[in-house]
Amino acid sequence: MRKLVVLVTGTALMAGALSLLAQAASPDAHMKGAFRRPIQNGWTYVHLEGSPFNLGFQHGYLLAQEIEDAEKVVVLEQTHGGRHDWSFFREAAKNVMWPHIEAQYREELQGIVAGLRAKGSKLDVWDIVALNAFCEWEYYVKEYDRWHGDSTAAKLAVPEHCSAFVATGSYTKDGKVIIAHNDWTSYLEGPRWTMIFDIAPSNGLRILMDGFPGAIHSADDFGINSAGIMITETTISHFSGYDTKGIPEFVRARKAMQYSSSIDDFARIMEEGNNGGYANTWLVADRKTNEIASLELGLKNVTLLRKSDGYFVGSNFPANPKLVKEETDFNVKDKSESANARHIRWDQLMAQYKGKIDVAAAQSFLADHYDTYEKKEDPDERTLCGHVDLSPRGSPPWQPPYGAAGAVQNKVADATMAEHMSFCAAAGHACGLNFKAEDYLRERLGFSWEKPLLRDMDAFPWTTFSIAPAAMKSALQNDDSVHGFGDGR
Repeated sequence: MRKLVVLVTGTALMAGALSLLAQAASPDAHMKGAFRRPIQNGWTYVHLEGSPFNLGFQHGYLLAQEIEDAEKVVVLEQTHGGRHDWSFFREAAKNVMWPHIEAQYREELQGIVAGLRAKGSKLDVWDIVALNAFCEWEYYVKEYDRWHGDSTAAKLAVPEHCSAFVATGSYTKDGKVIIAHNDWTSYLEGPRWTMIFDIAPSNGLRILMDGFPGAIHSADDFGINSAGIMITETTISHFSGYDTKGIPEFVRARKAMQYSSSIDDFARIMEEGNNGGYANTWLVADRKTNEIASLELGLKNVTLLRKSDGYFVGSNFPANPKLVKEETDFNVKDKSESANARHIRWDQLMAQYKGKIDVAAAQSFLADHYDTYEKKEDPDERTLCGHVDLSPRGSPPWQPPYGAAGAVQNKVADATMAEHMSFCAAAGHACGLNFKAEDYLRERLGFSWEKPLLRDMDAFPWTTFSIAPAAMKSALQNDDSVHGFGDGR
């Protein structure tokens, strides 16, 4: 069993807390250029700019209510069943995560807390770090329990997230890159995973990404940057492994968005200090070269594939046979498995639409309800537009029968959109089906624990989002760094 080492002293923490309170007393000094727009078709657009602390302060200040609400969801989900309480995750945030978070992101996380405090919140930095790690806690807890001899550890399941593809060359209508993704998660999280973050950091590249309140990374990891790098991912199913000495996934994912000017940059940043948390197959495109890549990032096994003509798809299936054997218990031959059924469907659509894939086609893919195992239209856990809540099978081992989970939002960008720092997004199911919490809880027994926070999740039309217009020219002129943007209103 690994020992966990605390690298932050009580004196340092006290000094940091006092510093945060002092800075929170004068919010105007940290809010220059920041703004949020009214909700548009389910999405909240937020512009952040400046130093790491200011980025965080603006985030916490502008989204205080949403962060408080999101924190409640994360606490409820992580503590459901009573095996570990929230103090367990706060301690792990302090002792396991914090020592491996570099200075600029520590400052941003502390800035979020200061912005929250300026709005009267009592959340502290360990709450916010724990929130940021919400996608990788299952990985940590599974290994923690195993190290401590807990016999239930083997039964723990990391969530399956997302359907996605990236294509280029002869597969796309214009011969250029295109990328698309829908986020699969619980319906507790889904209606809240509707932020559009436009981030202009004082160092690094401009970012436009979707996101979750309080998280410094996208978390479902769809974004583009001003160097023309387009990024998304899908989770590797049935994965096990975690290194407490590694860098948290949320830090590496954010850094890769912020500092990657090439596919090589992206792979290097994601691999450096890899802790195995939130193990994904990353799909990446470079609009400058029209090259695409797949980075299957296990803890022990890493595979980078590249193409200038073709496609890569993601639906939670592991591909490298060595990774499958050593790091998962995934059955690659079971065609009834959600990941495999959706993989088959992706290959069918890529062949059917070869040479015709554009934004409209990508949007239709994300709304697709064809179940390749049943060989019929049937919205369920095996369709690209996932509806676990409609499935009598659920999505084992992640979700029980009729579990409130599935696809919750959708994004698409082609090369032209990426050039203009833009993408289109649809909140809710891309197919147009709405989820009504009251109806669901009345019809499905055993899910009453979700009642306090479960919301309706309506389907909204596709909407295009771009970075603040006044800043666009500057963002596109410099692929290495972005400085001094106005608010573009």
